[in-house]
Amino acid sequence: MNQVDRDILRLAIPSIVSNVTVPLLGLVDLAIVGHIGSEQYIAAIAVGTMIFNVMYWLFGFLRMGTSGMTSQALGREDYGAVRLLFRRSLIVGLIIAASFVILQVPLRWLALTIIHPSEHIWPLATTYFNILIWGAPAILGLYSLNGWFIGMQTTKIPMVIAIFQNVVNILASLWLVFGMGMNIDGVALGTLLAQWSGFGLALWFAKRKFIHTPLLRQKQGKPSSDVSWSSFFVVNRDIFLRTFCLVAVSLFFTSVGARQGDMILAVNTLLMTFFTLFSYVMDGFAFAGEALSGKLYGARDFSGLNEMIKRLFRWGIVMIAVFTTIYIIGGNGFLGLLTNEPTVIEAAGEYFPWACLIPAVGMAAFVYDGIFIGLTATRGMLISSFVATLGFFALFFLGMQFMPTNHVLWCCFLIYLAVRGIMQHIIFKRTNKQK
Repeated sequence: MNQVDRDILRLAIPSIVSNVTVPLLGLVDLAIVGHIGSEQYIAAIAVGTMIFNVMYWLFGFLRMGTSGMTSQALGREDYGAVRLLFRRSLIVGLIIAASFVILQVPLRWLALTIIHPSEHIWPLATTYFNILIWGAPAILGLYSLNGWFIGMQTTKIPMVIAIFQNVVNILASLWLVFGMGMNIDGVALGTLLAQWSGFGLALWFAKRKFIHTPLLRQKQGKPSSDVSWSSFFVVNRDIFLRTFCLVAVSLFFTSVGARQGDMILAVNTLLMTFFTLFSYVMDGFAFAGEALSGKLYGARDFSGLNEMIKRLFRWGIVMIAVFTTIYIIGGNGFLGLLTNEPTVIEAAGEYFPWACLIPAVGMAAFVYDGIFIGLTATRGMLISSFVATLGFFALFFLGMQFMPTNHVLWCCFLIYLAVRGIMQHIIFKRTNKQK
């Protein structure tokens, strides 16, 4: 293991721990409701979680754009730009969050109309939404702060924040549900408390970062034009549109499951946790790629950049082997942890092989996302996601004529992941040749 590998792991391991705990906020909710009632509670959590994923994913540029631009500014030793990016991203995030809170009623109606859950799920999902919408400022503010921390090559802070959030969420949700006798409202309140606790802790860490980093306190001249408002919005516009493509696929995936009935919706929700866990682990390496590629690119160390990318993909191949093995051997046991409903577990078995293919087809897309973000090569991310999304929808409607609906859905989702990685590889190679 050379220094590049150590640098990758130094950033990736805390990010992996952090990212694995992020979906635990949803998994804890899912596991608790999976043990207090029927599949309707699981389905309601699925609908509510998807609504907020759609809302927040669209503004993921608050983290990704901030991370890439901050790491490049750090590589240039432009600390004025680093300070500016901190303020700008946080302010933009809080403004967007305020609009969510103000427009919560039409947003809720639109989301539930699009997903179209059954009449039994609708009121449960409404309760979940009405409580968690008040966490929007905390979530989007945390996006901005975590992006800035990653750009500053500090992934341990997001890890500590994520662990803290989950401890609060687990304790609060268990107490509210099993101690106070609440149901889905108790789960939502526990998550809300965890969101605001995490945001408060992040602000405290940011304050300490400024206090203990003298260069961040120095008043310098104007920052580089690379962090002008125009460049800020160009980068974030591409990420926003790219994320819109990803959200369209995810929303459609959940909607198709919901229209097949509560059982299929519950099954797809449980199996998608395999994708969620892998994606957050791979994003740990992607975050390392963001921080290192941005800093190396900002310092114009192109030989170091190419070496880091090669090493990053070697770690990706290792993750494919590890996760595929774990899913094949322990997949059924993991489903049993999420729910004690035997009918749901039995129904999931038919579609389980699709979930086991996720690591092999999805690794490249995650790694390249991190590299492209660090290089602020956001146009390539947008193009690859747009092509993959078009292919997903075209193949789904074509495949419905030959295969059962849910099998077509999973097959097209895996092809969509593979196309993203392939397109990014082609774009990256062509860009490198031009340089």
